[in-house]
Amino acid sequence: MNQFKTVALLGLLSALLITIGYWLIGGWTGAFIGIALAAVTNLGSWYFSDRIALAAYGAQPISYQQAPSLYQMVQKLCDRAGLPMPGVYIVPSPAANAFATGRDPEHAAVAVTEGILNILPEDELEAVIAHELSHIYNRDTLTQAVSATIAGAISFMAQMVSYSMWFSGGRDDRDGPNPLGMLLTVILAPIAATVIQLGISRTREFSADAGAAKLTGNPRALARALQRLSAGARQMPIEGNPAFEPLLIINSFSGEFLGNLFSTHPSTQARIQALLKLEQQLPSRY
Repeated sequence: MNQFKTVALLGLLSALLITIGYWLIGGWTGAFIGIALAAVTNLGSWYFSDRIALAAYGAQPISYQQAPSLYQMVQKLCDRAGLPMPGVYIVPSPAANAFATGRDPEHAAVAVTEGILNILPEDELEAVIAHELSHIYNRDTLTQAVSATIAGAISFMAQMVSYSMWFSGGRDDRDGPNPLGMLLTVILAPIAATVIQLGISRTREFSADAGAAKLTGNPRALARALQRLSAGARQMPIEGNPAFEPLLIINSFSGEFLGNLFSTHPSTQARIQALLKLEQQLPSRY
């Protein structure tokens, strides 16, 4: 089902790229160029979205010798979940956050920031990593990374359109781009990309939270971690391409009305309540 959703997502965003090409360059020539761009972007995002996501946050690969306790924690959870060991990365940032990426469990990576390693106790860090491994297990990471990559491409093209309008003075040549269409592209393309991202991310966070709770047997640890990360994210958001925010375990807008409206994640409070409700259904660890 996730693979089907990924293909559908690629189709939707490709159509948007083709539309942008139509209005940016003009007529069917622009549409054909949009098709070519969509083909290249789809192929690149399918195979290289994980590398693009890791590069977007400056994530650095680490070895067992560099972080043995983190490696052992990831390995223990992978063994429990029946997953192959992913690549382990650290983002050199004081912001506290984490994400997973990769097109399948055999080509996956888990990245945590230096900040999250500094502020979370062991049980909460374990719960966060279990959340990211649940995304890998559910094969969410491909869809999220692909959507982020193409949404970033759409936003870039929209910026190019706005620059074109600025330098062309908005002239309306009969054989050139339509200024009204260009204006709609600039306004609607980022909104359309965001709406699509909203549709694929929010429910998956609840599912990954539940998967982490079952994997660790400790829903309350993840609830505490989310509360801590949410407070920290508002004070020190992670720096990177905003298009890749759906990959993060928590974003910097949690708790605000407008933030919840445009956020790629459910509200932190809703996630905590779901975890505490799940805690009552799970057998005690002790």
